[in-house]
Amino acid sequence: MAAKIKKGDRVVVLTGKDKGRQGAVLKVLPKEGRVVVEGLNMVQRHTRPSQGDPQGGIKNKEAALHVSNVAIVDSKGKPTRVGFRVEGDKKVRVAKTTGEVING
Repeated sequence: MAAKIKKGDRVVVLTGKDKGRQGAVLKVLPKEGRVVVEGLNMVQRHTRPSQGDPQGGIKNKEAALHVSNVAIVDSKGKPTRVGFRVEGDKKVRVAKTTGEVING
């Protein structure tokens, strides 16, 4: 199955504590069906001192969101679903709301 959301895409959160906020996708976890979005769904992790981080302490980091809770932002800034279309010999992602090709 082709990926509807890819690394670098601009997405908006549809549900949860960050509903309505936008960010760029940092990582896609296809086996778990989750995505990590820059600056959203922040959680605190208590880390013990290690060689790589001698200070340790409480660190903020992004947690993964389920892929069904995010939608790609189209050119007008609205959330959209993703479809596919064959142009020439390439399969491209298309925004359902505007019909425009999603670059990336």
